[in-house]
Amino acid sequence: MRRRGDDGAVTAEAALVLPVLVLAAIALCWLVSLGVTQVRVVDAARETARALARGEAPDRALAWGEQVAPQGTRFEVDGDGQVVRVRADVAVTAPGGLFRFPLFRAHASASAWREDARG
Repeated sequence: MRRRGDDGAVTAEAALVLPVLVLAAIALCWLVSLGVTQVRVVDAARETARALARGEAPDRALAWGEQVAPQGTRFEVDGDGQVVRVRADVAVTAPGGLFRFPLFRAHASASAWREDARG
């Protein structure tokens, strides 16, 4: 004989657990995306610094960095006569545009000796 008190228990548990699992999967994907964005910003700063150190024109060096960087990345270039320094910074928003404000900022800096200054 079957007890009627347990009917629908699995459905109710699934209805509670499934949204939590979906949110956890979305959060994990977003964390991986943040890691990839950070690596791209580091690579963009490094490529720009390397190009400037080789003696490339600043516009051309920034174009190289922008090819690697996520869209919206801002670059700051400075340095003395021997060393060039590049800082890259980009705001990262939530997946799917859930929030209007940036939740994370990916930033990186890179330095390189100018090739003609190594002497």
